[in-house]
Amino acid sequence: MSAGIRVIGLGCQRDCPASVLQGLIEVSLLEHHLTLPDITALASIDLKSSEAGMLELAERLGLPLAFFSAEELAMFEPQLSHHSQIAFDSTGCYGVAESAALAMAARLSGSSARLLIERRNSSRATFALATSVSFPL
Repeated sequence: MSAGIRVIGLGCQRDCPASVLQGLIEVSLLEHHLTLPDITALASIDLKSSEAGMLELAERLGLPLAFFSAEELAMFEPQLSHHSQIAFDSTGCYGVAESAALAMAARLSGSSARLLIERRNSSRATFALATSVSFPL
């Protein structure tokens, strides 16, 4: 794979274990011929900043984890593949995983970002992958 910024955005239910998040990540990456070493960082909404599973996952994977406010994530709403009213009602954001991935990729690259993998979900978590527009898949 070519070098570049690739950020995983995550959303999850309260008390979602790291193993559930990691399982969703690994399946999603495998389907797109990517591996964990291809990933630059993790991101989510600030409401998840004390989620033990998310914090454990970042430590386990050795990746930085950033959190964004709903207001910061709202800037990426036009790029979302899916607008979830349920997510909005609980977080103030229509798509946590996609928005967080886009926000972190844009922050790290200093340029705009795009989704490489649109929202994927399991029963307890959501996943998306974004990159800066200057880096191809």
